[in-house]
Amino acid sequence: MKFMSSLDPKDRRLLLWSISIAISLAVIIGLVLPNENNNDNPMPSTYLSGQHGARAAYESLVRSGYNIERWERPLNELAANAGPGTVVIFAEPFTREAEDFKAVERIVAHGGRVLATGFWGGYLVPDGEPGTPSDFTYAACQLEPEGLDPLASSGEVWMVPNATWELGNPKQRVQYGCAGQPAVVEYDYGSGHVVWWANSTPLENGSLARAANFDLLLNSLGPREGRHFYWDESLHGDVRSSLSYVPGPTVALMFTGLILISILIVFSFSRRSGPIREMPPPARATPIEFLEALGSLYRSAGASSTAVTVAWERFRRHALRLCGLRQAPVSAEELAAAIRRRYPNADPSLEADLLACEEARLNERIEPRAALKVIQVLFHHRQMLAAASKLGDVSNPPASIQSTRNERPS
Repeated sequence: MKFMSSLDPKDRRLLLWSISIAISLAVIIGLVLPNENNNDNPMPSTYLSGQHGARAAYESLVRSGYNIERWERPLNELAANAGPGTVVIFAEPFTREAEDFKAVERIVAHGGRVLATGFWGGYLVPDGEPGTPSDFTYAACQLEPEGLDPLASSGEVWMVPNATWELGNPKQRVQYGCAGQPAVVEYDYGSGHVVWWANSTPLENGSLARAANFDLLLNSLGPREGRHFYWDESLHGDVRSSLSYVPGPTVALMFTGLILISILIVFSFSRRSGPIREMPPPARATPIEFLEALGSLYRSAGASSTAVTVAWERFRRHALRLCGLRQAPVSAEELAAAIRRRYPNADPSLEADLLACEEARLNERIEPRAALKVIQVLFHHRQMLAAASKLGDVSNPPASIQSTRNERPS
């Protein structure tokens, strides 16, 4: 049983082609699109479970009873409702928008607490003074506690610093250092508080369980009671707003699919409802082509005797009509006798030729050449009878036909 046998063959073929193209596109997209959830992706996102992702830290905070959620909308919306109970985590953020800098400043100024990591995290926080490290080797470093605040008592902390801090503000206190360079800095700004890390290594999946890295994260966030924690994801890529999903790959693929479906609908509809035109008239075959086709038909069917029978019937009817007799089946002898009575001067071989024709039409194995010869003989006798009937004189032989024609006008 064929697949969807109720459909027209052309429609079924079109459907199969469409399904094949859709499956091929899905496979190609799956192979071409990069896999972001692997160990090569350095982004500390809470959605990633690779080595540098932060999914483990986020889920650990959720299980520990922290009132935490991901923030994927513009920071202006968060800053509008920020207060002393607001804590925001910026893990390796990246932005150059002035609105984002102002939003973070408003959060801290309204009493919120901010944890930022990395070089760009230092630029994001108010009064930030990040710098490029000169003595760091970008290898795992055991941080040395340098401060007197509770944050410096977190314990043994490991980090791969990729930035440093330019000291100069007395309010900014270094809590941990690496190779003499600041690695963890905290300070007050307005009514809020800022904590900066040189890298997000302590909160990444691959380093969270090492030494006291998780304790450093908890101490950087501060007390849990009475606070709402936000893990920012808006600065890890596109800012999530009402229209931020429009340029995404899903919507792009949807529009591509709609375009392809529209094209298929146009082709399918136009094939049935296109302009109606009359079919071109079939080319009429020439007499020679008709005879060749008829001969090939008889040859393939082995019906040479049939051709002889057709020629015999046509000759019989024509001869009986010339003799003034009614149309009835007669034998070759009877037909020859009737013709001889009407036309005494007929060809002397008439009787023998008619007998041979009668035998030929009853012979189903007659050769085509022999059948053709018999048909030619019948055609010859028919011409002779037609010439004799035009003279109207049955007593004169055919040789006097020309003289008779010359005498008739007189």
